[in-house]
Amino acid sequence: MDSVEDLFRRLEQLNAIGAALSKERDINRLLENILLAAKAITHADGGTLYRMTEDRQALRFEILRTDSLHIALGGTTGNPITFPDLSLHDAAGKPNNSLVAAYAALHDETVNIADAYTEAGFDFSGTRKFDEHTGYRSQSFLTVPMKNHENEIIGVLQLINAKHPESGAVGPFSASDQRLAESMASQAAIALTNRQLISQLETLFESFITLINLAIDEKSPYTGGHCQRVPELTMMIAEAVNATTDGPLADFEMTDKDRYELKIAGLLHDCGKVTTPVHVVDKATKLQTLFDRIQLVDTRFEVLKRDAENNALRQQLALRDRRDAAAEDAIWNRYRAEVVALDGEREFLRKANIGGEAMSEADQQHVRSIGQNHKWRNVDGVEADFLSADETENLSIRAGTLTQKEREIINYHIVATIKMLEQLPWPKHLTRVPEYAGGHHERMDGKGYPKGLTREQMSLQARMMGIADIFEALTARDRPYKHGMKLSQALSIMENFRKNGHIDPDLFDVFIQQKVYLQYAKRFLDQAQIDETD
Repeated sequence: MDSVEDLFRRLEQLNAIGAALSKERDINRLLENILLAAKAITHADGGTLYRMTEDRQALRFEILRTDSLHIALGGTTGNPITFPDLSLHDAAGKPNNSLVAAYAALHDETVNIADAYTEAGFDFSGTRKFDEHTGYRSQSFLTVPMKNHENEIIGVLQLINAKHPESGAVGPFSASDQRLAESMASQAAIALTNRQLISQLETLFESFITLINLAIDEKSPYTGGHCQRVPELTMMIAEAVNATTDGPLADFEMTDKDRYELKIAGLLHDCGKVTTPVHVVDKATKLQTLFDRIQLVDTRFEVLKRDAENNALRQQLALRDRRDAAAEDAIWNRYRAEVVALDGEREFLRKANIGGEAMSEADQQHVRSIGQNHKWRNVDGVEADFLSADETENLSIRAGTLTQKEREIINYHIVATIKMLEQLPWPKHLTRVPEYAGGHHERMDGKGYPKGLTREQMSLQARMMGIADIFEALTARDRPYKHGMKLSQALSIMENFRKNGHIDPDLFDVFIQQKVYLQYAKRFLDQAQIDETD
């Protein structure tokens, strides 16, 4: 019989176990801890934890331990359990009462067996075969159903061979063992159910995030990949910093909660793009709106060429009475030279329309000259400048394909992101998501947007995301206006950003030293982009 002192000690142990179980986030570790705690509190040599299958027709092996045989399967061991599920009913649909674990689940009843070899009413043939194969002697069994808050059986806890704490002799499980195991199973069921509910809510939440990113992806194939790749790269950078043991970032550490918070922020960092007009996001050329307006410019050139031809023919006709062949040839040569010049200007505008890293001031002025020097009659018969003011502004864009106004529209997505995220009632462990997600366009020198924060005003996580966002954009293969850069070119630009106060220098050092860029490149870039880097 247990002493009062031993009972008090085990009760204190039970309370400590309950508190520990309630804090565990990983379900595999939780299941493992449940069994290990139940074994410890009842001095059992072995045990098995079963969970009810989704269809509630069987019990599935989750964790199996036998200390004296050094058997550890399931859970965090990495050793899978290959035993088949225990069916709760036979082929005829009748309750499978011969299996003690199934019986406990079906009847919501604890089964305490002193000796399996002499117990009538249950089928222990499988146990005997196990014993014959291993030389073990399975004797006492304590099988306890686990119920959730809705009084549903969610699993079974089975303990084997109660051992005397001092002599080690195997004996039956005592009444106090049974009460403690039942209390343990109750606490474990609550902890497991809570963890499952939290996991389900997290899965639902992440599904909504995926839905938002899918909406962005459906709007534009050029940003959907970005929404997935930036979180991946952000986490790579974070893990590299977490692994750093020297230098200015040696003290940075992440818990599982920190990782989850940063992951969510990464997934939501561009959620505000749902407000960005598609024609701006997808603007592949300078004149693109709902269609590429360079086609209209092409048509005007054809009109100018037709007018030039008509003018030349009229001039030639005026000479026919005098029959001046030389004058006619001169007129026609001037016409052909004009056509060549028009074709050259058309080709120039077509190239200008593509956009690029930089357009010279001379080329910008050439666009303005073409737009003003040529006149044409529009569909209303009114003489007008060859290029409208809007077309001239777009074709004169110095870099890329966006006007200043369109850049402001694009940049507004981060303001929208912050507004959207700050409206959500974040739980305690996710309160920093808006700050992490909303800071990836800030700069270390305070010249970023939307708040103009400096390095000291930003979290390390937001600075990580800033590096991830830039590097992904430089190397992305799916942008409408450029090809993905090679590693050497992208890293050269990033190094300049480091020097001019755009990105965090300490984080970039880790990014380079830990070769995070190469780890990312192997997963997401074309092989042709992965070149030698200095």
